Amino acid sequence: MKGPLFYSKILLFGEYGIIKDSKGLSIPYNFYKGALKVEKDLDEKARRSNHNLRSYAVYLEKLQTENPALVTFDIARLKHDIEEGMYFDSTIPEGYGVGSSGALVASIYDKYANNKITVLENLTREKLLELKMIFGEMESFFHGKSSGLDPLNSYLSLPILINSKDNIEPAGIPSQTVDGKGAVFLLDSGIIGETAPMINIFMENMKQEGFRHMLKDQFIKHTDACVEDFLKGDVKSLFGNVKHLSKTVLRHFKPMIPAKFHELWQNGLESNDYYLKLCGSGGGGYILGFTENIDKARESLKGHRLEVVYTF
Repeated sequence: MKGPLFYSKILLFGEYGIIKDSKGLSIPYNFYKGALKVEKDLDEKARRSNHNLRSYAVYLEKLQTENPALVTFDIARLKHDIEEGMYFDSTIPEGYGVGSSGALVASIYDKYANNKITVLENLTREKLLELKMIFGEMESFFHGKSSGLDPLNSYLSLPILINSKDNIEPAGIPSQTVDGKGAVFLLDSGIIGETAPMINIFMENMKQEGFRHMLKDQFIKHTDACVEDFLKGDVKSLFGNVKHLSKTVLRHFKPMIPAKFHELWQNGLESNDYYLKLCGSGGGGYILGFTENIDKARESLKGHRLEVVYTF
């Protein structure tokens, strides 16, 4: 058995802000993917995945007992398949902010949920919100608290525009320019990031009035502008707003940026060769970069691995 493929995702804009109702834009990233598989002889990684699925099945059984109106699963079949050696075969790096648990959640929902909402039906806003709520509860097993966006993105394999917590829709994003010099890229920090501690730092900071004002007047303002610019294809305005956003993150989200990247971050702002921002919750994993000239960015970031995900 090999299940359908589920892809990783990149939250281009909206990290942390969407917790407080900023706009957000999430796109599927087909470079990484995962699928459910069953095999008799499991290697170390597959055994670990199989073991995690056992705990996850217990969690899902509890979830459907407590909230049957939200979602129920064919638990007997899920447990049987896990006994047979099912695991999640994935190339998605964990702790990198590209949705490894999201793809797993999407694949389990797809295969085992009863009365599931399918990608083929007319996806009304109500159905999208229902899916997001289901996925939020399913993914909470991995992160403590989840918005449900990562699994939603992986399940639908569509760009998703977050207007606010209760208003999400599939988004049409401008098609890429094949020979464009402008690019969005991933920069590998070489460190595995953990979501929960980063969210805790953010929540602690939110207790301070000054931080709350900064979030609303700067961070969310620039995030919303970036989303609008990106969707309109207004590249000139986009880079201005990304620079503001990058500066705000360096100043107010320092703990979420691995220390050895502080200088690199500043260099980008001073040279204008590239601008960096968080990819997911930060603390490690990937850092997201924006550049108007990918050759210049590669030159400035020599010695670092860049993966281009979108070209202008």
